[in-house]
Amino acid sequence: MTVRVKIGEVAKQTGLAVGAIRYYESLGLLTSARGSNGYRYYPPDTVHQIQFIKKAQAIGFSLEEIGEVLNLHDKGDIPCGLVQSLLQEKIDQLGRQIKQMTEFKTELEDYRDHWALSQPQPQPGDICPLIETVSLNQ
Repeated sequence: MTVRVKIGEVAKQTGLAVGAIRYYESLGLLTSARGSNGYRYYPPDTVHQIQFIKKAQAIGFSLEEIGEVLNLHDKGDIPCGLVQSLLQEKIDQLGRQIKQMTEFKTELEDYRDHWALSQPQPQPGDICPLIETVSLNQ
């Protein structure tokens, strides 16, 4: 006889809301079987799977990416290669975002410094003469 766990017990053991568990199941991240009473029953490793999902989310993986990892695992493959590839994509993306944010910060500092020196005067219809000096063709 296989031990199966009700959704409320899974929620209690993981700290995850029942609705979140149902959502994970709707995405295919978890599986359950319905009892004759209509209750969802989960395999004993569900708590471990949810902990894995939470850990993967904590380091930036999307639920879709986690699904890919779990699918590989379910097929009997070790998904560490995929995990490393996805992680490298995240690192590269963060590098691009940091570069963009650094450039934007420099641009804002340039505006601040320019405005401090030039003190633009309001023209008729201006809301704020400082912002009115900003070019939209950047």
